[in-house]
Amino acid sequence: MSKKGKIVIKPFRNQAQMDRNYAENTWSLLKNAIHEIHRQNASGLSFEELYRNAYNMVLHKYGDLLYEGLRDVVDEHLKEVMKMVALSPDAEFLDQLAEAWNSHKISMLMIRDILMYMDRVYVHNHNRPQVFDLGLNLFKENIVRAPEIKERLLNILLEMVHCERNGEIINQRLFKDLTGMLVNLGVNSRVVYEEDFEAHFLQKTAEFYNIEAQKYLSFNSCAEYLRKVEQRLEEENKRVDHYLDPDTKPKLRETLERTLIDAHIETLIEMEGSGLVPMLKEDKVEDLFRMYSLFERSEMGLDMVLDVFGKYVRHSGKLIVTDAEKVKDPNLFVQALIDLRKKYMFILEKSFHRDKRFSKELNQAFEHLVLLNPRSPEFISLFIDGKLRRSQNRAVNDKELETYMEQVIDIFHYIQEKDIFEKYYKQHLAKRLLLGKSDAPAERSMIQKLKVECGYQFTSKLEGMFNDIDVSSENMEDFRNFLKGSENPLKGTELNVQILTTGFWPTQSTEFCRLPLEAQRCCAVFEKFYISKFDERRRLTWQYNMGTADLKVMFSSRREINVSTYQMVILMLFRTCGTLSFEDIKSQTEIPMLDLKRNLLMMTLGKHKILLKEPRTRKIEENAIFHFNHGFRTNLYRIKIVQALSKGDTSQQQGVVMKRIEEDRKNQIEAAIVRIMKARKRMEHTNLIMEVSRQLSARFHPNPVLIKRRIESLLEREYMERSENNMKIYEYLA
Repeated sequence: MSKKGKIVIKPFRNQAQMDRNYAENTWSLLKNAIHEIHRQNASGLSFEELYRNAYNMVLHKYGDLLYEGLRDVVDEHLKEVMKMVALSPDAEFLDQLAEAWNSHKISMLMIRDILMYMDRVYVHNHNRPQVFDLGLNLFKENIVRAPEIKERLLNILLEMVHCERNGEIINQRLFKDLTGMLVNLGVNSRVVYEEDFEAHFLQKTAEFYNIEAQKYLSFNSCAEYLRKVEQRLEEENKRVDHYLDPDTKPKLRETLERTLIDAHIETLIEMEGSGLVPMLKEDKVEDLFRMYSLFERSEMGLDMVLDVFGKYVRHSGKLIVTDAEKVKDPNLFVQALIDLRKKYMFILEKSFHRDKRFSKELNQAFEHLVLLNPRSPEFISLFIDGKLRRSQNRAVNDKELETYMEQVIDIFHYIQEKDIFEKYYKQHLAKRLLLGKSDAPAERSMIQKLKVECGYQFTSKLEGMFNDIDVSSENMEDFRNFLKGSENPLKGTELNVQILTTGFWPTQSTEFCRLPLEAQRCCAVFEKFYISKFDERRRLTWQYNMGTADLKVMFSSRREINVSTYQMVILMLFRTCGTLSFEDIKSQTEIPMLDLKRNLLMMTLGKHKILLKEPRTRKIEENAIFHFNHGFRTNLYRIKIVQALSKGDTSQQQGVVMKRIEEDRKNQIEAAIVRIMKARKRMEHTNLIMEVSRQLSARFHPNPVLIKRRIESLLEREYMERSENNMKIYEYLA
């Protein structure tokens, strides 16, 4: 088989040379053909023959003659076209120019096809503009930038834009053709469009909207101005889409934002009666959304909005903190904070796109507000106490209660001194549990939310309190069985005892109180049962200040009253004596002075006056005389005379709570120091203080001075020592 190979046809080595006359004659033929193309009479031309003639001229080194001749012919033709366009009236000027442009493009495409070989060889080798680009340059120089055309074209285009901005209808298709012409004349660049139109267009735009902005501001509110700006931005955006170059859009947007927004941000925000503050005050969510969306375009716009937003939230919150009624009532105070936060969270979501900067500013504002009231931790606990007390919230369903708890946790999040809240919450929870006023599912749900917020350690004792209540129920069942096994020593008295684990409950050392013999007998029987069931080493301490009693009392008719343990002790004295002095009651009961006065006050000046007092004043004097009120009347069979719950602690009680908190904080700071030093072994003073503050920040913010004192205490007790080489460095001692 023969081997197949690629066939190569080589040109003749001795080619016939074209003389100058023949080349000029050939160019003459091509020139006439170009004239016919310009006259739009190309149907009779043989493009194949014309292409061959151009090919031969380039092949025989007459490319210069062909290229320069083309330039002269097109240049001469375009000068005539320019005169015709320049003579047209304004109403027809743009149409004539567009028609000339379209005809020129068609002509140059035909000419390019004829001279394709020149484009590929001569133009490439001599680094000259291609045929079509040459036509663009000539059109630009002879027509678009001709003195008779240039300014006239620009002015008419700008006037058309101005008319459309004032509501008139223009020929957008024609406008688009002409802006497209300017872009194409740049030959792979936008320089012609930018210099001959865009720069002037942007300048006129700025001038137009500077004037319009001043008019808008003079006669419109802030919200109306923003709506007009939004409308104008949309119109200008569509204008670019309809008949301007797409790359004009960012430049036009920057011009509009600078003239309509940036220059007037401060004026709009501070506009009296309609600026940012009135919008926030009146919950103008839609207007705030529009302001945010427009000012977001400005480099400094949102910063100013953020600053005013934060200040106004603080201002509106301060009105709550300084309100005389609200600072006295925990429910009003906390509910006002919840409502305020709900208001601004809604604005944050609907108007500010959940912007993290605004969210941070809102959180900082509320942290500031909560700190303004030193009783915020106590008030929040009292608010929760009011919502969770079963007897007061029968009208609140589970879903509403869950919503309340979620809202109050949001406020709780802003508390820095969470250990203070914990102390009060334990006290209030203890009262609810011991008085049977708690709703177990709701209580456990609340504790779960606190655990998520603060961790397991924060709620471990609260959960222990619930466990004690469950265990106490089992113990009382066993106690009742214990009483059935022998002759009942209680003799008709019913006893219910809650066993509270020391450390879980907010118990305190109770001073001695002399109980009635019936109560002493009940206590002794229960202690005997408890010791028989558990280890003899277990010790029961009776909390007289935490108990209640139900007494059957004969007034004009039999009634049942529910009282505190102290009140029960007092009332039992009147079984044998109708009149007693304050000193008699004090000596026979040995109730602490403060508790004695408080309980006597509830029975003499409260809603149900079981006792009568002389003199009839609003306080308990030490020389007072008390009488049992046999004439007491009520339509209720069962009445309560227990102390009012959750109305705030007295100054003395608050002092006791704060003293306990201070002691707890000392222990927690020392524990944190030892824990850190045990892990690090060696640490510099400043770093140790910073690390202790960081670890304790979830519960409270320790004062550096207090941390330093605890360090000194640990140094004295030799838990650690100072470095011999550097006194500012501590070393752990195992």
